[in-house]
Amino acid sequence: MAERSFKKEVEQLRIGAGQVFRGEGILAITKALLENGVGYVGGYQGAPISHLMDVLADAEDLMGELGVRFEANASEAAATAMLAASVHYPIRGAVTFKGPVGANVASDALANLASGGVTGGALIIVGEDYGEGSSIMQERSHAFATKSQVWLLDPRPNLPSLTQAVRHGFELSEASNTPVMMLMRIRSCHVHGAFDAGENVAPPLTVRDALSNPNRNTDRIVLPPFSYIHEQEKINKRLPQAIDYIKKHALNEHFGPEGGKVGIAVQGGMYNGLIRALQRLGLADVHGESQLPIYVMNVAYPIVEDQFIDFCTGKDAVLIVEEGQPDYLEQALRAVLHKADIRDVKISGKDVLPMAGEYTGRIMLEGVEGFLRKHASDLLPPQTRAPNRPDESAEIPDLSKVVPMRPPGFCTGCPERPIFAAMKLVEEELGQHQVACDIGCHLFSIMPPFHIGGTTMGFGLGPASNAAFDGGGEKRPISIIGDGGFWHNGLSSSIGNAVFNKSDGVTIVVDNYYSAATGGQDILSSRATNDTKATNNSIAGAVKGVGVEWVREIDRTYDVKKVRDTLKEALTTDHKGPKVIVASSECMLNKQRRERPLMAAAIKEGRRVEKPKFGVDDDICTGDHACMRLSGCPSLTLKMPDDPLRDDPIAHIDQSCVGCGNCGEVADTAVLCPSFYRADLVHNPSRLERWWAGGNRRAIGW
Repeated sequence: MAERSFKKEVEQLRIGAGQVFRGEGILAITKALLENGVGYVGGYQGAPISHLMDVLADAEDLMGELGVRFEANASEAAATAMLAASVHYPIRGAVTFKGPVGANVASDALANLASGGVTGGALIIVGEDYGEGSSIMQERSHAFATKSQVWLLDPRPNLPSLTQAVRHGFELSEASNTPVMMLMRIRSCHVHGAFDAGENVAPPLTVRDALSNPNRNTDRIVLPPFSYIHEQEKINKRLPQAIDYIKKHALNEHFGPEGGKVGIAVQGGMYNGLIRALQRLGLADVHGESQLPIYVMNVAYPIVEDQFIDFCTGKDAVLIVEEGQPDYLEQALRAVLHKADIRDVKISGKDVLPMAGEYTGRIMLEGVEGFLRKHASDLLPPQTRAPNRPDESAEIPDLSKVVPMRPPGFCTGCPERPIFAAMKLVEEELGQHQVACDIGCHLFSIMPPFHIGGTTMGFGLGPASNAAFDGGGEKRPISIIGDGGFWHNGLSSSIGNAVFNKSDGVTIVVDNYYSAATGGQDILSSRATNDTKATNNSIAGAVKGVGVEWVREIDRTYDVKKVRDTLKEALTTDHKGPKVIVASSECMLNKQRRERPLMAAAIKEGRRVEKPKFGVDDDICTGDHACMRLSGCPSLTLKMPDDPLRDDPIAHIDQSCVGCGNCGEVADTAVLCPSFYRADLVHNPSRLERWWAGGNRRAIGW
């Protein structure tokens, strides 16, 4: 089950011409795909476009009515390879994934796709995960576009611009026989707005129709001598065609007056932040009418050189607003002016704006103000013209030593938490081991209170990143990989690699039934029944299928003792070769999403419902807090005891407890104090239960 359902919103995708579409950016993108005759759609989930995959999954019936094929791909590479359908057939295809890690995975397919070129429009919608809301390393997808010569759209973050970018993306791709990449930043994905809808259009040629009339064109295949021809074709044919289309359809926009002594060139995706900064400086109104000339580069690559030269002509200085590093656009635009021998225009950019980091409202305001103070201070309001305003000279206090960091952690009741509690118990007995993690929730184990794991090299590559230590030593290395990473890339690159190289390490596959870290989408080993996907495939079976002989399955990770003993066995067995433990329990977040509505409905209907609750006996708890150091559950906290003779805080379980029982299991396995107890909360109890509870209360009171 996905993080949320879009079934209700998906109905709006059926509206037609003359109606107004209102909703979120990701929903608008889906509507635009349907309006522009897309023939097939695929992708791989990941922030900030996970919800786009969820929308597509919920809209599968509608797409089926139009003859549109939808596939939730195994990886970003598989998604990009799917665009091969647009190489030989005039079918429009679109795929989506998280960038730049998705582009990393997809780069092989992307390079081949871009070399051969496409016949039908091929659109790659990339969730540009850069900035303070990101969950990955801070990189940009721009380099992949320039490396493979894929045109890069970076539209302004509003629904009309985003939906028009989809249409132009397809048409630009077809006009230049080149795939097009479209950036969707976090704010673009979740921006709300409206646009005039059009009719949904069935693809002129469906993938089903294409199967009936197979076609191939050998000069599109990347083999010599065609690969050499592709390189020339990119420069001599496709690039000029792309620039002609960009100019003809005015994809790059101009705002504000035509003339002026200073101007601003900005990435389309940064336009909202820029216009807000100008508003705060009194240089733009609430409708976005700017007093400064603005050149909006909705196409970040290729650069239309003569457009930029025309924009700079007659100006003393131009500010380039480009978020992130390297400064691809600034370097390229400076080179354009240098090549044209234009030296009287001063270019500003990373001198007033930071090289790295997200351009928040404050950063953008300070950068634009700094540029104007250097080159056009008369345009600033009087109170901002002074070079040293009081608020700027005031020292900003360093709060890093006062406010603690808040690293990500496991959810309350997470079934992965007891795995790492068991690993700490094994560590206590056998000492520390070399531990490698993977991408996913289990990576939080490197944080307090567990402090387990030291490396992560990519999705599905956790065990592979331990390969250098896997040749046999005094201690066996331990690798951890999630079920999502296992099916994405891990089965071949990590498990198969270990089998082939006769590795002797231990791999723990954390199976929580979903691609939990990306929003709870179903995967091959999901336990749910999915009408459109084949689930319930065995991880253990797949592992054995590639040659692993030592395999153990744990069906309830909350059994800390069993997890501890199984891991200890794996680390001490005489068996040579890879050892794999598949530790399974349902993601508690998804379990709660599934069970809570059912439980609430049952209680409302008057049916008997029993919910476990856990607590700590104040009189028994010694206050040493070892339980917290081995559990770390957010619901396990501190409180001051009621006993006036005790002044140390004791353990306490708050109301966020979901009744997983991990705290008690840990305390029992680690032989800690027996202060944990379980109480079953019964809704709509029977008469006998009420009578018995009343008797108990009276006896306890007496």
